Amino acid sequence: MSEEMNEYTPDLYTLVDEDGNEQTFEMLDVMEVDDQRYFALIPYQADPESMIEDDGELVILKSDMVDGEEMLVSIEDDDEFDRIGELFLKRLDEIYDDCDCEDDGCDCGCCGHDHQD
Repeated sequence: MSEEMNEYTPDLYTLVDEDGNEQTFEMLDVMEVDDQRYFALIPYQADPESMIEDDGELVILKSDMVDGEEMLVSIEDDDEFDRIGELFLKRLDEIYDDCDCEDDGCDCGCCGHDHQD
């Protein structure tokens, strides 16, 4: 059983902001749109209690080559950020959806149809 409990190891990345501050993030998803790679991350919480209390801020960054090295950078264009953010929210909702829509009493709305008779 302990093997099963340790099966999940998050992909952690330590990022440095423009002020030189380090913060560790957990990678949730990566996608490529129009030949550009985008990353969805959340601040990493080592303490399970902190994870529950965290507001779940989603950080979206894109890949950029700087001096031949891949760097994760902020998305400066608001329209690009909104478009990619919506794509990630939809994908993450599908990945982490834990609804059992076969339950006749389900009224979650996640599957786009009414479960009520």
